[in-house]
Amino acid sequence: MKFRSWISSSSSVNTAIDHPVPPPKGLFPDDASNFSDLPSSTTSPSLFSQETNSLSSLQSNLSLLTLPSVPSLQNLSPGTLNLAISARCLNSLNPRNAHVTFLAMHNNLLYAASSNEINVFELTNFTLIDTFNNKDPSSGFAKSVTFLDGKIFTAHQDCKIRVWKLTPMKQHNLIATLPTLEDRLRRFVFPSSYTNVRRHKKKMWIEHHDAVSGLAVNENLMCSVSWDRCLKIWGGSKLRCIESIKAHDDAINAVVVGKDGTIFTGSADKRIRVWGKPYAEKKGKIGLIATLEKHKSAVNALALSSDESVLFSGACDRSILVWEREDSANYMVVTGALRGHTKAILCLINVSDLLFSGSADRTVRIWTRGNQGQFCCLTVLDGHRTPVRSLVAAPAVAAESGGANGGVKLFSGSFDGEIKVWQIVVSSSSGSPLIS
Repeated sequence: MKFRSWISSSSSVNTAIDHPVPPPKGLFPDDASNFSDLPSSTTSPSLFSQETNSLSSLQSNLSLLTLPSVPSLQNLSPGTLNLAISARCLNSLNPRNAHVTFLAMHNNLLYAASSNEINVFELTNFTLIDTFNNKDPSSGFAKSVTFLDGKIFTAHQDCKIRVWKLTPMKQHNLIATLPTLEDRLRRFVFPSSYTNVRRHKKKMWIEHHDAVSGLAVNENLMCSVSWDRCLKIWGGSKLRCIESIKAHDDAINAVVVGKDGTIFTGSADKRIRVWGKPYAEKKGKIGLIATLEKHKSAVNALALSSDESVLFSGACDRSILVWEREDSANYMVVTGALRGHTKAILCLINVSDLLFSGSADRTVRIWTRGNQGQFCCLTVLDGHRTPVRSLVAAPAVAAESGGANGGVKLFSGSFDGEIKVWQIVVSSSSGSPLIS
């Protein structure tokens, strides 16, 4: 269903008020209508040259105009909230390859997808302990990393999801590729196992047929989304594909899943869709709950608030839209927009009630919410030379910041391959820490 919307920093920080990734599909306004004309992920030698051209186009491409019809929510200043913020760059990491496409943290390790390989750093001293998938350039760019049941899952441009296991020697061994050979053999003789992906070409419905652009997990289930416009659900001890949904009319760029199993997908078709099981059916198939329409360009990033009552979405229109639950509208409505970035929003994360946004304008903005739903941009982190493609953050260990308040440790990765490590501490004007 569709709804109407209602109406003190270090020198590394600029507090004053531009994929090869590939960039999220649809970063360029002209791409959305030509999805079927773009090459699917293959082992072609031209794969990386296509990505390099995409980066060049992104850096010279201006984002679409912001949304004038959506009211601004950023009416507060740090002074109004009696807040002080300290932000300093602790370190800079440079993986062997350029183009950081995704960052993730797990068990005190930082996973940095860079071109086709994934580099793993110790968070305590930032040393590189392993690099995996580096022997398979045909997999294309690694686009997402997630963790489930002691395993590491990576999404790739060659349409595959790879499963890895961390050994006691801190090496990552490949243990499976999804869909597995066993899953294929179970289905290959049945005509119902195949679906048309384009004229005169069929694929099994359990496999993606274009770049896998995102992964998200909830309990024992994993969701994957792709430029093939499909959302797939993987479950069971062998992680078989148990459901496949034609979710959007264009490439899907982002997916997040709530603790209750609700799935949110963002697409180059400018829409956000909400998926879940009918309330009366605990074992029913996943179905469409709502379609959220307000963006005027491709949706590139999604994030949920800590209590999951608020959804943030970022797009090429340079705005971050804030969606809140509204019973009278059956699900969510737009309450306003956060503005300030001068180019496309590429990534969003929410940690410790702080919202972090990365943009093609090469900056990271930090937002917090005050009373009555109003927001404040606490500061702007300025230091990257190319678009900020991925962010990951977690509460920092107090000892690392030399005090009782550890704040938040933020990692930002950009297209030039640099990963910056930031220490963020927000406190009241009296000096009392707000994040610990």
